[in-house]
Amino acid sequence: MNKKVFLWYCQLVAVIALLPWAIIEWDNASINATGWWIILASTVLHGLYTLLLAAAYSAGDLSQVYPIMRGTSPLLVPLIGVTMLDESLSIYGWLGVATIVAGILSLSDIKLLRRREIATGSWKAPLLALAVGVCIASYIVVDKMALAYAPPVLLNEITTIGNLIALTWGALASGGMKQELVKNGRTMLVSGIIAPGGYLLFLFALSLGPVAQLAPMREIGTVFGSVMGIMILREKQGARRIASSLLITAGVITLGFS
Repeated sequence: MNKKVFLWYCQLVAVIALLPWAIIEWDNASINATGWWIILASTVLHGLYTLLLAAAYSAGDLSQVYPIMRGTSPLLVPLIGVTMLDESLSIYGWLGVATIVAGILSLSDIKLLRRREIATGSWKAPLLALAVGVCIASYIVVDKMALAYAPPVLLNEITTIGNLIALTWGALASGGMKQELVKNGRTMLVSGIIAPGGYLLFLFALSLGPVAQLAPMREIGTVFGSVMGIMILREKQGARRIASSLLITAGVITLGFS
């Protein structure tokens, strides 16, 4: 599978599917100069996230990188909320943060002070996944601000267009556009609807509640990513990765309900 081409087609499907709704919602937007700058920042972060996502999936197994990238966001967003947005976090919230960190460290299988491990590139996949998680945390916070100027559907459409633009050069340069379409066309059609649809639901929720609580709750599907990687893709180290994913999920749930 060509990861960049696959993701490019998914973004194209999402742009086409949401375009009529986004046009209708345009009249409900009140975007001034500040709003456009915030939306631009969101678009850049989403585009960077998409590029890093393709690189992470190329470097590591789904069951390894998925929980790391999804677990980083509920760790960082509440910390940003506490330090920058004057939100509070209970003792149970900090317990959830600690549990997430433990799960991430266990899942990434980081071996400290082992130069041979670094030299062989075993850190590449976990570090890329961590970078993806930082992007997720960043665009969630920025999207919360952008929702003051644009409705969820319009914001989702604009950022998805940004994703499409960010992936275009790499997808075209790969020379695998036709082959990927023939091989995985149906899968890309389904993914192009489900993925933006899930984030659109989150944006609707985000427009109604605090980001420090909702961001962790978005990541409760982390364990399913590992399970699918192990059961469907037959990836290795299943027992450890499922246990680590469950640990991350327990932290997410604790943090969310705190």
